[in-house]
Amino acid sequence: MNDTICIADLPDFDPAEHLKDEADIAAYLTLVIEEGDPSELAHALGIVARACGMTDIASASGLTRETLYRALRPNAQPHFDTVNRVCQALGVKLIAQPIHHSN
Repeated sequence: MNDTICIADLPDFDPAEHLKDEADIAAYLTLVIEEGDPSELAHALGIVARACGMTDIASASGLTRETLYRALRPNAQPHFDTVNRVCQALGVKLIAQPIHHSN
């Protein structure tokens, strides 16, 4: 018996469907940030913006929808100003925490 799972056999998973409120959004973005991949953060912000309504986020951030789609696509590297404006429009903020190293 072959136990291999093929991606094509999996149902489409859209994380945007599971982001119901600001707490969900903050938890999702925190996980992505902890992974340390800046392009994945841009993609995650795009997912969240889509969940909240790209037009609404564009309006609240002062950016065009086209700019958002371009800046928040997979593998994008948006400017910090864009990330910050999108976060504010989403009702979340990025924070810095000390990294605790064990001795």
